[in-house]
Amino acid sequence: MQVAIVTGATGGIGFGCATKLAESGMAILATARNEAKLTELATTIGDSEVMTVAADLTDDYAPRRIVDAAVERWGRIDFLVNNAGVGNPKPLHETDDDTLDYFLDVMLRAPFRLARDVLPHMQPGSAIINITSTFAVVGGLRGGAYSAAKGGLTALTTHIACQYGAQGIRCNAVAPGVIQTPMTEHRLADERFRRMNTEMTPHQRLGTVDDVASTVAFLCSPGGSFINGQTIVVDGGWSSTKYLSDA
Repeated sequence: MQVAIVTGATGGIGFGCATKLAESGMAILATARNEAKLTELATTIGDSEVMTVAADLTDDYAPRRIVDAAVERWGRIDFLVNNAGVGNPKPLHETDDDTLDYFLDVMLRAPFRLARDVLPHMQPGSAIINITSTFAVVGGLRGGAYSAAKGGLTALTTHIACQYGAQGIRCNAVAPGVIQTPMTEHRLADERFRRMNTEMTPHQRLGTVDDVASTVAFLCSPGGSFINGQTIVVDGGWSSTKYLSDA
């Protein structure tokens, strides 16, 4: 049985990734800060092999504790999905040092340390998937520390792919656009923000959690086994076109 670690597993995309990978027959170590929500996730996954670890990824010992728990339970780690993130960024001139440090800690330092700790336990055929953002692909208004962290995670992705690809360990990034999740629902309630994302996207709908989770699952499948060092953008064409609807 293959084993996947999913961070930020109680949020929209993380929850979707954990359940989708469990459906494919993988054992899941799900980690997030909220223990009650982790219990809800484990109940949703049901009969599949699942283990939860409540942890703040910015804690110094959290990555090692998560990796050790997976190895102790299953003796192997096949996939790491670095999904945990922070929303509501501000532009550079409005970002204080505490906010900068927190964004970088959650979305760059923690994935870096987790990847470093899982590598010794990965065999050929394993993979790391980093959830980045369209803001790591194109310039984004108000991106600030979020763009900096996600851009760093993109660079880390290509480094891992190059450094460890010869060992049979792949690394790719999945860059979602605006996806309907609890983290974005308050923004999508703003008509201007919603229209910017629907009427500038050639595919005339908003992205769903399953769009992202299915892409992650593909990268963990035999069908994705020759994909390495890539960023797969899941945004309906928003970032790669200059589409405007008739409206």
